[in-house]
Amino acid sequence: MNHAEQVASILLKEKAVFLRPHDPFTWTSGIKSPVYCDNRLLISTVDSREYIIKAFAEAVKALKVDVVAGTATAGIPWAAWIAQELKLPLIYVRSSSKDHGRQNAIEGASTPGQKTVLIEDLISTGKSSIAAGKKLEEAGLSVLSIMSIFTYDFPQAQEVFRQANFKYQSLSNFEVLAKVAYDNKMLDTQALQNVLEWRKSVVFP
Repeated sequence: MNHAEQVASILLKEKAVFLRPHDPFTWTSGIKSPVYCDNRLLISTVDSREYIIKAFAEAVKALKVDVVAGTATAGIPWAAWIAQELKLPLIYVRSSSKDHGRQNAIEGASTPGQKTVLIEDLISTGKSSIAAGKKLEEAGLSVLSIMSIFTYDFPQAQEVFRQANFKYQSLSNFEVLAKVAYDNKMLDTQALQNVLEWRKSVVFP
């Protein structure tokens, strides 16, 4: 089993991903989805958490970055563990600047020109990830990649990243997870086909 399949298995085992092909969830954006992902549950699972940290660290090490950045709030614990694993500095990006003090958008010490990777727990539409990446660039940092535990890998999100000129990668993705769920009899053949078609057809509001 490769990393993507192993991470997908972890997400299903730890119930960080819920599959309801016949009773879709409604996201905040209004999108009807047969899947709901709550990767925050993973921070409480010692063995699964350790596997994900090691997988992240392996991918980040290959990028040869100077500093690890996390998105507030879900990306912060993962970025912190990765930074500790690789003995690298840590910073994090706020969703909005503080309205007091120095009004920082980025917390922690960094230097213009440093290479960084931005850690997310989940990439869905990509919009919040790109907004955080742009804040890092505005601070003079070079964002080599935006990395997450899981991505739905929507075609429209792929285009959003391309237009913003950001690379992204994830430890696992929706297609792999759906097939792992099918192999474990969590989805039947028709449900597998339906959820894969859903991913291709989603249009962002």
